[in-house]
Amino acid sequence: MKKHQLKSVRSRLDRFLKDLLDTLGRSERRHWAAFYVLGLLTTIERKTAAGIASQFPDGNVQAVQQMLQGSPWDHMPVHQALTRMAIAEMKPVEVCIIDDTGFPKKGKLSVGVARQYSGVHGKVENCQIAVSFHYATEHASFPMGWRLYLPECWIADQERRRKAGIPEEVTFQRKWELALDLIDSNLNANIPMGVIVADASYGNITEFREGLETRLLKYAVGIEGKTAFWRQETLRQAVPCKKPKGRISYRYPTDAQPESAREIAESLPDSAWEEITYRKGTKGLLKASFAMLRVQPAHGFRLQQPEQPMVWLLIQRTPDKDSPYDYYLSNLDETATPFYLARTIGLRWRIEMDYQTLKGQTGLDHFEGRSWRGWHHHVALSTTAFVFLLLERLRGDFPPSAVTDDPS
Repeated sequence: MKKHQLKSVRSRLDRFLKDLLDTLGRSERRHWAAFYVLGLLTTIERKTAAGIASQFPDGNVQAVQQMLQGSPWDHMPVHQALTRMAIAEMKPVEVCIIDDTGFPKKGKLSVGVARQYSGVHGKVENCQIAVSFHYATEHASFPMGWRLYLPECWIADQERRRKAGIPEEVTFQRKWELALDLIDSNLNANIPMGVIVADASYGNITEFREGLETRLLKYAVGIEGKTAFWRQETLRQAVPCKKPKGRISYRYPTDAQPESAREIAESLPDSAWEEITYRKGTKGLLKASFAMLRVQPAHGFRLQQPEQPMVWLLIQRTPDKDSPYDYYLSNLDETATPFYLARTIGLRWRIEMDYQTLKGQTGLDHFEGRSWRGWHHHVALSTTAFVFLLLERLRGDFPPSAVTDDPS
C-alpha cells in the first residue's frame, strides 16, 4: 500500500490488530508489532526493521529489533487468531495445501540456512526452507501456519543452535513430518479441513499419505511416474516356514507384477481419456485430457509389507511439458469424478499466489536477523499483514490487486 492508502484504512487496521496482538503482552511490545505490520504494508523496497523504522518520524529501529528478536512472545497464538479471523470471512474450505518455499541467504549463520534444494529457483542454493499449510477456496487462501526446516547439520551443531537460540526440544524432522505437525496443530484447534493437496515431493512419500489416512483426512497429491501400482486388489499369501517351525511368512503372488504410473498411462486406450475444463484462468478456460482409474499402490511389496488400500490414480496429458504426463493419487471415495478430482488438484495454484504476495507485498523473505525467535516473529507478522490485505479484499474495502489473482 502507498501511504495515502494506508491513511484511509488505518482505523480498520488498528481495530484488526488490537485484539490480535493482545497475546504479545506488554504495551510497548504490542505497539512496535503494530508499527512493524504497518511498515510491512507499505511499498518500501526492503521491509527490514531498519527500513521500516526509517519510513516514519516516530520510528525506532532498536525498539523494533527488540520486539522481533528479544521479546519472548509466542507466535503460535497469532497464527491461530489469524486463522479464525480469516475463516469467519471466507467461504467453506475446499482444500488445504501443503508446500514449502525458499529464502535465499548469504553466509551460514541465519537459522536453518544451508546449501539445499529450493523449488523457488529450481536448484540447490544457500537458503532457508519453510513448510507452510494453507486454507483455500476457489477465490481466496491464506497460510494457517509455518514450520522452519532445520537440516541435520544444524540439529547436530550445538554451537550454531546456541547462537541462533534454537529450543532444546527441537529435533530433526523431514519436511513431510513438519507438514503433518502443521496439520495436527490445526486439527487440535478444530480448524475445518478440506482435501489435503500437495505436490509430488510430499505425495511420493508413502508415510505421508499413511499419516493423512490415519488422521481420517482425504488427499489429492502429486506423484512421480515411476511409482508402482497394481490395477486390481492384490493380497499377500500366507506361507508356512519350515524353520522356525510354525512361523508364518507372507508373499505376494509371483505372477502379480506391478506397473509404473508411466507404464499405465502409456497403455491406456484413447477411450480412457476425457477432455476436462477444470478452471477458469485470467487467460481463459483451462483444459486438459485426463484418465482416472482405481489402483493399489505396490510400495514395499518386495519386502512383503502390508497391502495398501485401493485409491484413485489420475493422469493428465501434458504435451507442452518435458514429461508427457502428470500423475496424481487420491483417497477420495469411489463416487469421485475426474472433473472433481482435476478441479481439486488444480486449486494448488493458490499457494503459489500466496507466496508471491507474501514475498512481493508483505516482506516475507526480507528478514535479515539470524535467530529462531526473530524468524518466527517476522513470519507471524508478515502473515498478519497478508491476512489484513486479504480481508480488505474480501470485504470489498481494497482493490483486488492487493492479493494477486490467478495468472494462468
